[in-house]
Amino acid sequence: MTAVSDVSRQDLRRVAREAFGARNIVFVGLMGAGKSVIGKMVATALELPFVDSDAEIERVSQMTIAELFDLYGETEFRALEARVIERLLKSGPRVLSTGGGAFINEKSRALIKEEAVSIWLKADLDVLWERVKKRDTRPLLKTAEPQQTLKTLMEKRYPIYAEADITINSRNVRKEVIVEETIAALAARAGEAAIS
Repeated sequence: MTAVSDVSRQDLRRVAREAFGARNIVFVGLMGAGKSVIGKMVATALELPFVDSDAEIERVSQMTIAELFDLYGETEFRALEARVIERLLKSGPRVLSTGGGAFINEKSRALIKEEAVSIWLKADLDVLWERVKKRDTRPLLKTAEPQQTLKTLMEKRYPIYAEADITINSRNVRKEVIVEETIAALAARAGEAAIS
């Protein structure tokens, strides 16, 4: 039974990796959904390079995301983020995790739809809050009521995230479970593309 499962897992990974050619796989969703962790693990499983757009923004600007927000404001940060994502999408295949606001930006969303397969890691408020409340590095949550702010962000952004090609429920299970579900969804999407 284990050998069959391993073969099936390898087949799914091969299909998921090969089906999209040079297209990128882009993770979208709110802060705390697990885009970086799951993205990195999916990249390893598919033997693809991994890039975190926030880490890349910090590298090119030599500033933290919080510093960029403080110094230039959200509008300027989003413009920089869009330029970095556009550059990252020009080569592939790779797995890219994006900041929570990236897919909300109309230009970035259009580029992602054109150049990549997008995966929304969707999580409930209690899951997200449990994950993000431990760190104070989230500029958008530096408010009097950060949990309410997170809820408001969910209400505004979830209808837009729903435009992603694939939705995966990010929840409190082993990370490997989410990774395998993601790979299976990518393989299924590849099968749908081949049929149509």
